[in-house]
Amino acid sequence: MNIRSIALILFSSLISSPFLLAQDKSDSRYTIGERTRDGIGKYYLGREIAQVMGHQGISWLERDTREAEEAPSKAIELLDLKPDTIIADIGAGSGFYSFRLAKLLPQGKVIAVDIQQEMLDFLAKRAKETNTPNVQPHMGSIESIQLPENSIDATLFVDAYHEFSHPFEMMTSILKALRPGGIVYLLEYRAEDQNVPIKPLHKMSQTQARKEMALVGFEWVETKNELPWQHLMIFKKPE
Repeated sequence: MNIRSIALILFSSLISSPFLLAQDKSDSRYTIGERTRDGIGKYYLGREIAQVMGHQGISWLERDTREAEEAPSKAIELLDLKPDTIIADIGAGSGFYSFRLAKLLPQGKVIAVDIQQEMLDFLAKRAKETNTPNVQPHMGSIESIQLPENSIDATLFVDAYHEFSHPFEMMTSILKALRPGGIVYLLEYRAEDQNVPIKPLHKMSQTQARKEMALVGFEWVETKNELPWQHLMIFKKPE
C-alpha cells in the first residue's frame, strides 16, 4: 500500500516545471508553503495537494485485495446510474471502475479521462481485449477534462481529486461539461476516520470537500457512508 516511491519519481519532474509556481503568483486561491513528505507544497483552501500516483502504480489499482478493502462493487451500486448515462471517470487510471461501470450502461458510455498517455494506452488495449466499446479513453490536462459544454451526465472521482494540481480549474471545466443537474460523485478516503490505513494527504474530509466544491458552484446533495474506507460525496450542477 506504500506508494511513496512511485510518487517521488513523478514529483521530481513536477516541481521543476514552471506551471506550478507561475500559476500561483496571480491566483489567491492557491498558496505555496511547506512541502510535507507526501505533498507538493501547493495549498488549495488550506489543503496541501498530494503527490500523484503514476502509471507505475497500476498494480496497486488492480490489486486482488481491493474488493475486500474498499468494496468497489458496493460503491458502484450506490451510484444508481441509469443505463443510458454518459459518465466521465476522472483520473481513470487502469480503468478499474470504468470497465465495471460500462457493463451497467448498455445505452450509455464511460469516458475514461486521464492525463498520462501510458494509462490511456492501457485503457485502449483493455477495451479492445474485452470488447468494451463504451469505454472511451480520453486525454485531459492538468486544468481541464477537455470535453464540450453540456455533454455529460455525471463524473466520478475515485481517490483522485486530492492529487489534482489545479482543482479549481479542473472543477470549473467539469461544471461546464456537465448538463444542468449533472452529478459529481466524489469518492475519497475518509479523513475523519483515523482507522482508515491511508496516508493523511490521500484522504479528504467532508467539510473540506464541500468547501472546495461550493467555491466552484456545485451544490452538495448527500454523503453516503456505507463503504469500509471511503465516503461517497454527491454534488450537482445547479439546474
